[in-house]
Amino acid sequence: MAKKKNFPLRIDPKLYETLEVWATDEFRSVNSHIEYLLRESVKKAGRLPSKQDKGEAEE
Repeated sequence: MAKKKNFPLRIDPKLYETLEVWATDEFRSVNSHIEYLLRESVKKAGRLPSKQDKGEAEE
């Protein structure tokens, strides 16, 4: 599994509370739910790298 990039995220407390409830409903941590939402958004925008590019990006 590829290493994950850590970075600080400043977020509105009310938005965080909303994400926390949503993540709990989906049986995810807030962190993994944010990653899931970002990945889905990137996919929807057609910006997810191809599988061949993905292997290179993870190295």
